[in-house]
Amino acid sequence: MWLSFFAVSVGAVIGANLRWALGLWLNTTYHAIPYGTLVANLSGGWLIGLMIGYFSHGTTLAPEWRLFAITGLCGALTTFSTFSLEMFAAIQDGKWAMAIIGILAHVVGSILMTALGIYTFSLLKG
Repeated sequence: MWLSFFAVSVGAVIGANLRWALGLWLNTTYHAIPYGTLVANLSGGWLIGLMIGYFSHGTTLAPEWRLFAITGLCGALTTFSTFSLEMFAAIQDGKWAMAIIGILAHVVGSILMTALGIYTFSLLKG
């Protein structure tokens, strides 16, 4: 059980720091739109799809690796709370179009990227 907690924790530390770095890099480069959160959510969606594809095809890796990659890394990389705050701020500022486009980009985009990740794995697996 402790190994599972450790696996999730290490993955979460890496995922959270990646998300933070993306925010620093992209949100300061493009001030009008918080691209860091979008890139984190879309890349996290793709990664989780890739990982689901990998782990669902029978692997010899210990189950803690799945916890590390999916629950820890991808769970901390993607961020619903930051996305919610950014969309709420856009609505408060009267930027309804940006909020609607942002909501669609995050939600639909993340679902599509997850499907693409699963498809990518199937291509890599052959």
